[in-house]
Amino acid sequence: MAKTNQPQPLTGQELLIKVKELGNLSKEEKARECGYYTVTKNGVERVNMMKFLNALIDAEGIELDSTSNGQGRGGRSASYRISVQSNHNLLIGSAYTKKMGLKPGDEFEITLGRKHIHLRQLDADEQE
Repeated sequence: MAKTNQPQPLTGQELLIKVKELGNLSKEEKARECGYYTVTKNGVERVNMMKFLNALIDAEGIELDSTSNGQGRGGRSASYRISVQSNHNLLIGSAYTKKMGLKPGDEFEITLGRKHIHLRQLDADEQE
């Protein structure tokens, strides 16, 4: 049985450019136009949304798979964004403190700006 001549699905930068060009089309129409469909032996077109969306994620450079660094636990990676919690606290997670090599008891000086907070780690001399 001869296979129908389907275009090779777009990937990478080509995919991102094409999706932007297709602006107002639905997700399914964009996927089809980018080559993410198959034709069944009955001649029915099936859009493969999962492959299309995965290709978009890859093209954007978003890493969804956890990459553990030999410590056996994946965990979340640092996003460099935090939100004020309902109790008005700001919590800086362990991903940041581990990356900086901080230990329990390390102290910081807080300086408030108009729209920012600066943390400066105090040396052992300054802590006393």
